Amino acid sequence: MVTVDGVTFLGRNADGGSVKLLDGISFSAKAGEITAIIGPSGGGKSTLIRLINRLTEPSGGRISVAGVDIGTMDPLQLRRLVALVPQKPFMFEGTVLDNLQMPFRYRHEAGPAAQSAEVAEVLTLARLDRELLERDARSLSLGQQQRVGVARALITKPQVLLLDEPTSALDRRTSDELAATLREICHGRNLTMIMVTHDLRLTEKVADYCFYLEAGRILEQGRAAELLAHPVTAELKRFLSEPSGQEG
Repeated sequence: MVTVDGVTFLGRNADGGSVKLLDGISFSAKAGEITAIIGPSGGGKSTLIRLINRLTEPSGGRISVAGVDIGTMDPLQLRRLVALVPQKPFMFEGTVLDNLQMPFRYRHEAGPAAQSAEVAEVLTLARLDRELLERDARSLSLGQQQRVGVARALITKPQVLLLDEPTSALDRRTSDELAATLREICHGRNLTMIMVTHDLRLTEKVADYCFYLEAGRILEQGRAAELLAHPVTAELKRFLSEPSGQEG
């Protein structure tokens, strides 16, 4: 389980002044469930999941994984447990196989071979063809790179998977396939999965729990089906009525 308790984050505005980007955020994400974070652009969604992976440090509050305060953990050790797939995929130089092996190289461990069961499994899960293994990863389409990023995160078998707009570069069919896969992975491996998305269709398909984040505050949260079907706040009602205007 991931627990976020009273987390705040102070950033800087264009004039260099301090601005509160996250304001007293508290929630829990359970193992075996997909928690979706929805809300307009600039509301703090991506900042929040970066905090959970310690790519950024909170200004206040506490974040714990399995009851352990992540502020007391070595960041590299934390990232073995908590994997982040960013919206804009980063590919290391080399082939797709090189990219899948990179997390193991950072640990000074031997990476799985091309014919290994581990590689075959993540290729299947991420809907990637085996012949892509020897392709230059940076030559792939954005959608393919996004799926390589998912495969690279999954191959280390993390306990928590953070996804920032996981289907933003995918067509609808591939998005639906990946959505089904994410649900299968989450429930089958008892993963804690936290997903930032503007895609309400994806949220409806896969999310177990959902919360609405706007201007750095959680305005509404609950079981996803209930929250999306019966919004209470004016802000969420407006967001759900104008999904096309919330991308980015």
